[in-house]
Amino acid sequence: MALPRPYWTGQLRLSLVTIPVKLYSATSSERQIALHQIHEPSGKRIRYQKVAPGVGPVDTDEIIKGFEYEKGKYVLLEPEEIDELKLESKQTIELVRFVEQSEIDPRYFEKPYYVLPDGENAEEGYAVIQKALSEAKKVGLGQVVMRGKSSLVGIKPCGKGLLLEMLRQADEVRAADQFFDELPDVKVDKEALELGEELIKRKTGPFEPEKFKDDYTDAMWELIHAKIEKREPEFIAEAPASGKVINIMDALKKSVGDQDNKKSSSKSRSTKSKSTKSTAKNDNKSKTPRKKSA
Repeated sequence: MALPRPYWTGQLRLSLVTIPVKLYSATSSERQIALHQIHEPSGKRIRYQKVAPGVGPVDTDEIIKGFEYEKGKYVLLEPEEIDELKLESKQTIELVRFVEQSEIDPRYFEKPYYVLPDGENAEEGYAVIQKALSEAKKVGLGQVVMRGKSSLVGIKPCGKGLLLEMLRQADEVRAADQFFDELPDVKVDKEALELGEELIKRKTGPFEPEKFKDDYTDAMWELIHAKIEKREPEFIAEAPASGKVINIMDALKKSVGDQDNKKSSSKSRSTKSKSTKSTAKNDNKSKTPRKKSA
């Protein structure tokens, strides 16, 4: 299968080992539905122009980057000046520290990329780094500059290859204290806590994201196709939410009870299915003609 165009090409370095690598986005946006702004009376799509006050619309090649150091005053930066910044991390990811996966706060994770060796000469060094990280069960940390932004990155084993996680910088993550410090200290009822823990235990299982259906996107596609085909959309109505306020203890007891009923119903269907299969098997045996003796 032909791979897409690499997101970034450069080098991965571990001490004196340097190998050329390519990065590919590990996520896809194919399921995202792009909705545009439309001028309803004419049915025409709204377009945006780049405009300078007192000048009007301007061409893209007349636009450069600038930093506003005072109101209305800018330091102008030519593309060539930005490109000439002498930063090794623009082309090289050097692994300078190794940490346990559990040490990285989930708030720092931003976007994953697959890392592949760039050329046959890179394959041996790539394999050494991949296997060394696998054996050590560690994540390698480094920095890289991509698309005009410097980022902290973590590289770890992923199957036979390597996965790069783009990480947020420390000053990009807001401290939780300012949000949670004002939460009141609530005394939790012991029985309610035990019911909550029991409910969690009964709903615990492996991480299987493919089992979570994207109902919103499916419904959006149905609405779009229905309008194209000039018909009414077919939606499955949701059960209306109860407006009645339920005591937390009653809600927990009912939730655990519902889990018992589901388990019992599932077991009943399983027993019935086995019984049906057994009956069918016996019927088939009785219908099988016996071989006549000589």
